Amino acid sequence: MTFSDFQKQLVTQTITACLPDTAVKRALADLPEVSGRKLFIAIGKAAWRMAKAAVDYPGVTFDQGLVITKYGHCEGELANVTLLEAGHPIPDHNTLQATQAAMDLVSSLTSEDLVVVLLSGGGSALFEKPLVSFEELTQITNALLAKGADIVEINTIRKRLSAVKGGRFAECCAPAHVYNIILSDIIGDPIDMIASGPTYPDASTCKEAQAIVEKYQLSLSDQAQEALTHETPKQLDNVTTHLSGSVSELCTAAQAFLEENSFQVTLLTSSLACEAREAGKFMGAIGKNYAESTRPLAFLIGGETVVHVTGDGKGGRNQEIALAAAEVIDGLGSVHVLSFGSDGTDGPTDAAGGYSDGQTLTRLKEKGLQIHEVLQRNDAYHALKAIDQLIVTGPTGTNVNDLSLVLIIPKGTLL
Repeated sequence: MTFSDFQKQLVTQTITACLPDTAVKRALADLPEVSGRKLFIAIGKAAWRMAKAAVDYPGVTFDQGLVITKYGHCEGELANVTLLEAGHPIPDHNTLQATQAAMDLVSSLTSEDLVVVLLSGGGSALFEKPLVSFEELTQITNALLAKGADIVEINTIRKRLSAVKGGRFAECCAPAHVYNIILSDIIGDPIDMIASGPTYPDASTCKEAQAIVEKYQLSLSDQAQEALTHETPKQLDNVTTHLSGSVSELCTAAQAFLEENSFQVTLLTSSLACEAREAGKFMGAIGKNYAESTRPLAFLIGGETVVHVTGDGKGGRNQEIALAAAEVIDGLGSVHVLSFGSDGTDGPTDAAGGYSDGQTLTRLKEKGLQIHEVLQRNDAYHALKAIDQLIVTGPTGTNVNDLSLVLIIPKGTLL
């Protein structure tokens, strides 16, 4: 097969192995018995698929369900389930309406009722009832994203500016019992940070939040400053939690596929957290070092990088990784660098990521594009699209971080 066909199989089979269906069904096997109502609320980019697994699970009937997910991520109607889509990575007014619908759904519950909360990455933007003006919340989120704050830092701030984050939604559900089923999209799986932990005790502190404000020199209103002084719940007696799915599973799935295809695989880390461009250069250097190998090699890196936005272009962290590697591996016919997000969306684009090889630099120059200028504008999307080197999967139904790969494919290798 061609490299293009091989790449598609690699990406598709890796993501398929990490879809949430099995994880949700496994967790539902331990669902506590209650005499009252059974509801579920699915929040995040994998919400629809998690909800479908819950609806299809034999032996459990839910009285009502609610899905809150990103635009374009619902794949069809579900029985007795309300489907709502909203903005990501920046909340919009549909976010506020969807969150209010969730709060209305859990109002007036009793201790005999059960709320199953299906959480996945993206929930921080998709589930929000701000304690400051919506405009200021948007400005703060934009500022943190633009300055390269990581997801833990962003969520530490957002929890304190919200009536539903940091365990506060679990308080809204009380006295009903909350049963969490969570897909992790954060390195190290800190449960209280996934989707900003709406139904889990918060481990972050007001002191840490203030340090982040100072680190990134955020300009806050008096109302926002006041909100940051109020601590979040540290104990929730009505909550049980199952963590299912993480970037480690993504790496394991890719390794299995590559080994089946005769690659010698090295997992470098499943906890990468650095600047995307630096990660790309590092991966390019690995490829350059092993370019003369006579057997197929693969180096895997899982995690989530960040981009410090300096331009007005369009792109995402995985696309920047691929472009940054291109200059280092220029002219090396055996080296390929791929990077993609498991959720199928990389930044505010319709691509999951991108890839580069020894001819990428030449192809860009033929289109009149210079890599350093593209990266300075943060315009990786348009550059990779111009040379047909985007990785496009569409929404996948899962969200367990990103995967980056260096593949050494010697000339004459049969894929």
